Amino acid sequence: MTRPTVAVMRIATWNVNSVNARLPTVLAWLEQAAPDVACFQEIKCVDEKFPREAFESLGYNVETHGQKSYNGVAMLSKYPLSDIRRGLPGDETDEQARYLEAMIEAPRPLRVASIYLPNGNPIGTEKFDYKLAWFERLNRHARDLLAFEEPLALCGDYNVIPEAEDAKNPAAWTEDALFQPQSRQAFRALKNLGLADAHEVGGEPAGTYSFWDYQAGAWQRNHGIRIDFALLSPQAADRLRGIETHRDARDMDKPSDHVPVVVDIDLSAGTEA
Repeated sequence: MTRPTVAVMRIATWNVNSVNARLPTVLAWLEQAAPDVACFQEIKCVDEKFPREAFESLGYNVETHGQKSYNGVAMLSKYPLSDIRRGLPGDETDEQARYLEAMIEAPRPLRVASIYLPNGNPIGTEKFDYKLAWFERLNRHARDLLAFEEPLALCGDYNVIPEAEDAKNPAAWTEDALFQPQSRQAFRALKNLGLADAHEVGGEPAGTYSFWDYQAGAWQRNHGIRIDFALLSPQAADRLRGIETHRDARDMDKPSDHVPVVVDIDLSAGTEA
């Protein structure tokens, strides 16, 4: 496979909500947006059922961490992938496929993770406890990754609404795990390690959402929330050249309930911090 040259690397993150059910839509978007790297969440298939050949035909290297019917994450890259980690460290009993990490072997390497954080509903159950424990494990691992002082992008569906402005109707989410104080505090703790939200660094306006439920006309009424993020190390945030939430993808045929979030990171020479 011929490696492209790179000055600005385009990285997308997208909860595709079943890659096989939405394959034509996903492929159409990839051809239009042409990201160098794409992180998928909720692929909802085992590795063997992932439509690898369809993405390889577009020039992507493919890595997956799948699970039957639920969860599952994947990463596509126009560059070779190395140092691949499947699963978040810290709990050997955790069998849910929610974390995939790799080094993107571009001329200037970049470490990327595709993350699908637990939903946590209903509150007061083991599912909410699992969500918070998973956040703690991610915090510990992110701390270790940040110690390398290298460009790093932790991309994915975090299943958290950080602030009231990240929901069209915050009052509708007060009893939901995504908007609980503990969930929001766990997300802040992650950022407080030194990770920057590309949405904030890139100056996207308030009212930029990445998810609209299929129910109750949420899309038609713009009752969205912002729960999909690219969190960047200082070495990546310094090189951020743009961010765009591809709202139009929600209007495609057989859409996911999420839309892609795309960041551009300048990896050319002379951009060191």
